[in-house]
Amino acid sequence: MTLQTIRFRIRPDGRVEEQVQGLKGASCQKLTADLEARLGAVISSAPTEDHYAPAVGCQRQLQTASLGRLS
Repeated sequence: MTLQTIRFRIRPDGRVEEQVQGLKGASCQKLTADLEARLGAVISSAPTEDHYAPAVGCQRQLQTASLGRLS
């Protein structure tokens, strides 16, 4: 799994810039939505090329074994 990182740059005038690394597709917006709501009004937002890349999914395989019936 790729390391997911959020980098922040705090400007002298108080503006905060964030950049998400390690995610493909629009999932970065879900990751940062709560943070952005807490930081204040979003002045601008610009997607990177990773935003337009196909999202990389996580596949999981679950195996179960039947241990018998409970009475």
